[in-house]
Amino acid sequence: MQRTTMDLWVGLFVLIGIGALMILSLKVGNLNTYGTSQTYEITGNFENIGGLKVRSPVKSAGVVVGRVSDIQFSLDTYDALVTLSMDNRYAFPRDTFASILTSGLLGEQYIGLAAGGDEIMLKEGDRLMKTNSAIVLEEMIGRFLFDKASDTDGF
Repeated sequence: MQRTTMDLWVGLFVLIGIGALMILSLKVGNLNTYGTSQTYEITGNFENIGGLKVRSPVKSAGVVVGRVSDIQFSLDTYDALVTLSMDNRYAFPRDTFASILTSGLLGEQYIGLAAGGDEIMLKEGDRLMKTNSAIVLEEMIGRFLFDKASDTDGF
């Protein structure tokens, strides 16, 4: 009798552990298992998206206001065409500035929105006109080293 009680508790503990791992994996993967709210899609062109991924957050003032829903290569402009799925609760002016930012030194990349002052708001299918590409750490280091090497003044 005691053996079956112990087996039951171990089984229950294992099930709770598996459930906790599933919830953790959904959180890490930026998946939302709860009800989805109404959204509208806008697009923007970026010269370099760095490590931006589908489902990366779109933030304004540190608040998640949307997600990246698609990333494609544009054969017309030869850059990345990023589609943002924005929550209907948040309306942004037409002259909103979008930048690809990194949380922390080596953290995940996200799109940061800085609202403009236009009275006309973005709506379904609109395009962000003002974008700023990702800063690639390797390019910055290369430029720094190249500038130092070409410096004729010496140390």
